[in-house]
Amino acid sequence: MRILFLCVANSARSQMAEGLARTMLPTEVEVASAGSAPGRLHPLAVEAMAETGIDISAHHSKPLAEVAPDTADVIVTLCAEEICPYIPGPVQRLHWPIPDPVAEGDLAAFRTARDRIKSRVEELVRRTVSVSG
Repeated sequence: MRILFLCVANSARSQMAEGLARTMLPTEVEVASAGSAPGRLHPLAVEAMAETGIDISAHHSKPLAEVAPDTADVIVTLCAEEICPYIPGPVQRLHWPIPDPVAEGDLAAFRTARDRIKSRVEELVRRTVSVSG
């Protein structure tokens, strides 16, 4: 199974989702993230994740083409106020409208986004484990 997390800049929400999913899902599940207009990994995303013991400091923002979106089994979009990237084709789609913490610009906003994403990933883990188990 391959799960792809998408947002616009691939600088915070999708990066945090990728880090959480890599930690929480079985190792045979491939996880990636990308953005339709990639920017730079936000340092506060790295800091918020480090608080939970997850190191995403080696991640980098990627364009869609770098992650072969047409090979994903599940695509999760994390845009709230922006227009999320759309990948056509037969794929399971999930939408998690998480506000962009970059707009707030403080660590508290990144923690809130991280915690909301973690809850959603926990739900995804339950569904993935019940499907494979």
